[in-house]
Amino acid sequence: MQAGRMLAGMMVPKYRYENCAVVALDDGGVMVGAQIAIQLHCFLTMMIMRSINLPREPKAIAGVGSNGDFTYNKDYSQGELDEFVGEYREFIEEKKYQTFQEINRLLGSGELNPERMLKHRQVILASDGLTDTMKLDMAMEMLKPIEIQQIIVATPFASVPVIDKIHIIADAIYCLDVIEEPLETDHYYDQNDVPDHQKIVDTIENIVYRWI
Repeated sequence: MQAGRMLAGMMVPKYRYENCAVVALDDGGVMVGAQIAIQLHCFLTMMIMRSINLPREPKAIAGVGSNGDFTYNKDYSQGELDEFVGEYREFIEEKKYQTFQEINRLLGSGELNPERMLKHRQVILASDGLTDTMKLDMAMEMLKPIEIQQIIVATPFASVPVIDKIHIIADAIYCLDVIEEPLETDHYYDQNDVPDHQKIVDTIENIVYRWI
C-alpha cells in the first residue's frame, strides 16, 4: 500500500481525472494498484493470469492467460526451454490443464472481467515488483484485441531487462527503483502480506463501486 501511494503521488499531476483504468498484473499488484486507482479516481481490475513453475526453479517457465493463451517465459533461452519441456512435459501439461480450470472458474463466477472496462482508456499496468518480462508479455497479448489509448506501467521496482522491455511496449513508466540483480519480491518489503483471493476481489469491487 505504501508503494502504491508513492507511485500514485508521481502520477497524479498527469493522470488524475483522465480516462484511466488500472490493471493489476498479480495479487500484490492489486494492493499497489488500489492506491493508484483511489488517487487517480479510476477503475481497478486484475489480469487473470497464472504462472506455471517447475520444481526447484525460481522463475516460472510459462503462464496461462484468461484468453486461453499459453506463453513460455522468454527470459529462458530456447535451449533451456527445450531442456525443461523434454524433462517435464507431463508435469507442464498437467499444470496447464489445472490452471485452465482455475481460470475458467474465475471467469465463470464473473468476479474478474478486465476487457469490458479497458476499451478507449489509458491502461495502467500495476505490479508489486517485476523481475522478469512474462507478466508484461501476457498483458500485451490480452490487450491486443482491445482498443486502448496508451499503456503506462507502474511498479515499485523492476529488473534492468524488464525496464528495457517496458521502454519498447509502453508509453510511460513509473518505477521507484531499478534492480540489476533482483531477488524475490518479498525481499524488498518490510511487510508484504498479500491478502487471500477473496480480499483481493473485495478490494477491486470496492474501487469499482466507488466510481460508479
